[in-house]
Amino acid sequence: MAVVEDVLALGSQLERSYPVYVRGRLKFRVKQIVYVAFSRDETVMEFAFPKEERAALVAGEPEKFRLPSASDMRFNWVRAELAALEPAEARELVVDAWRMVVPQKVSRAYDLAHPGGPG
Repeated sequence: MAVVEDVLALGSQLERSYPVYVRGRLKFRVKQIVYVAFSRDETVMEFAFPKEERAALVAGEPEKFRLPSASDMRFNWVRAELAALEPAEARELVVDAWRMVVPQKVSRAYDLAHPGGPG
């Protein structure tokens, strides 16, 4: 079962990434782009995810993943129940979301420094 603490340090250490609190919600940004956000009670993690792949993700594991709210459907966004994720899986989702908002050279540098992934 994943909790916010499983990804908090990672989100703060990724290059160009920083945590912010907006209306009581923890979010991770690169510049002004939010790529991960948590619900106020920290039970749901929302993250950047390719629009064209999200229906398959949700259909494949509906106990873990949900589509975003109707107002967020225009964005590359998916919701996950933190309690349904393993800590390593949550970290991987954070890194994949981060990859969507940083230049490829930054992402490649991370891969070289972390060949085993975020663990």
